Amino acid sequence: MAKLYFRYGAMNSGKSTGLLQAAYNYEERGQRVLLAKPSVDTKGDREIVSRLGVTRAVDVVFAPDDDVRAAVADAGATDPESARLDGMVRLVSCVLVDEAQFLTPRQVDDLLRIAVLDDVPVLAYGIRTDFRTEAFPGSARLLEIAHSLEELKTICRCGRKAVFNPRKVDGRFVFDGSQVAIDGAGVTYESLCANCYLTESGGRLDGALAH
Repeated sequence: MAKLYFRYGAMNSGKSTGLLQAAYNYEERGQRVLLAKPSVDTKGDREIVSRLGVTRAVDVVFAPDDDVRAAVADAGATDPESARLDGMVRLVSCVLVDEAQFLTPRQVDDLLRIAVLDDVPVLAYGIRTDFRTEAFPGSARLLEIAHSLEELKTICRCGRKAVFNPRKVDGRFVFDGSQVAIDGAGVTYESLCANCYLTESGGRLDGALAH
């Protein structure tokens, strides 16, 4: 039986780079992979964008209401007429999902079905928590049901392991606002350890304080 993997880390921990490397490893062995991401991630439009400058087009983009298992079956078929056989994904050796935190819990359940019922490994990459230290719904569900959890590590400016992703607007930290704001157009993120996060937030973890 194939497994659902969740590889998570703070911003700049190499998630997209790791995904692209995994895709390369499969393809080097003559196996077909399918790359996907949620439509909420508008950075790069229909591309996966690594901070190292490597990009690659995705095969399928999931809208919030999409049936992920059906979308993967359609995208994975070489012949549209045989896209689905008893609802099973065909002709794909691995499904790689970037920015998986933006999936809905129902869509994460579909990823588990792909792994267990269709016997296709699924590697999902994302971050656990938003800039307020609150879990994304997709990440929370992945932490609940994934067969394998792996933390990808990165370093805070102080040298400790970074675990949080505070948001900056025009260069200043903010600790309230909508959960999703894509990096760019005045919005950036800095990976911080717990100590540096609490220093910047004035000791608050509830998102109530804004600078």
